[in-house]
Amino acid sequence: MINTRFFAVLLLSGATFLSLPVMASNGHGEHRTDGHAHDHRASGHAPIGVMGDHVHKKGEWMISYRLMRMGMEGSRDGERELSEVDIATTVPNRFFGSPMQPPTLRIVPQRMTMDMHMVGAMFGLTDRVTLLAMAPYLVKDMDHLTFSGPSGVDTLGSFTTRSEGLGDVTIGVLIASADRPGLHWNASISLPTGSIDESGVILTPANTRLRVRLPYAMQLGSGTVDLKPGLTYRTRANRVSWGVQANATIRLGENSEGYRLGNRADVTGWIAYDWSPDLSTSLRARLSHQQSIDGRDVNIAGPVQTADPDNYGGTTAALAIGTNYRFSRGPLAGTRLAFEAALPSYQDLHGPQLETDWTLTAGWQYAF
Repeated sequence: MINTRFFAVLLLSGATFLSLPVMASNGHGEHRTDGHAHDHRASGHAPIGVMGDHVHKKGEWMISYRLMRMGMEGSRDGERELSEVDIATTVPNRFFGSPMQPPTLRIVPQRMTMDMHMVGAMFGLTDRVTLLAMAPYLVKDMDHLTFSGPSGVDTLGSFTTRSEGLGDVTIGVLIASADRPGLHWNASISLPTGSIDESGVILTPANTRLRVRLPYAMQLGSGTVDLKPGLTYRTRANRVSWGVQANATIRLGENSEGYRLGNRADVTGWIAYDWSPDLSTSLRARLSHQQSIDGRDVNIAGPVQTADPDNYGGTTAALAIGTNYRFSRGPLAGTRLAFEAALPSYQDLHGPQLETDWTLTAGWQYAF
């Protein structure tokens, strides 16, 4: 089910879209809009962290590559930060009572990095309809501390788990509005091409090495077909451009392992300034809400917060700065390079779970 926070994010995005035509107007009720990639200024594309931000003219192709690196360190429950010792000594273990399961969480994640390599393609089927496909390759590393002893305060050692491979592939269509320039809809689906049975070796509180199925955060896909509807509005006035986008991810049923990831809603807005036709900088804000996991994989269990499906999801906000550069002449004409760095401004997590510290995104795009 979609809870009230999920609806609140969607309603907020709808109100924002309705207000944009008024915001974009000048004193005479005129405004300039643009949502096509044939806007050849640097800001003709949104910041690189925004996907599906523009449509293409009939017969036009664009291929792209993005590298996103995310760093997470330290845990929190709600808005409260928790130390590793806090977790090992006070947070109950959901699986206590099963063999070899201590009363509190004795394996504590310290940090996690995720690299996502995203290859994408877009094609203008008509001036209003653009087809898209995106395929991610993921690399995830998570460092842990293992505690032991009756009270859980003795540090036994550390270990790292890793998963790597193809994630869930997205295919879809962008449809530009016929009567509202700058507005287009996104109708996409995510296919369950990412693995959900990754395994790794852990150090247990009993000082043994054991190969187990890795927790949900270390898996590469959702295991379900997911609907990904969205709406984007963009406009500009001379050197200044801005836009907003709302997206949702809606899981269809549960996967083969007996669970489904939480539904997700995202709203983002940005403003960019053209220093020249080839160079722009941007400021972007993002609000996200994701539900906890519904159900659970019976093969995922252990005295670690990431094994509990209730310890996923929450509400987060972030601010990002970025730059777009367009090559307008020479052998690289038609190519764009873009960068964006994002820092969290608010995190209320269904925890304990690792908090996000930063996200860096770099991208290359070529239209022809």
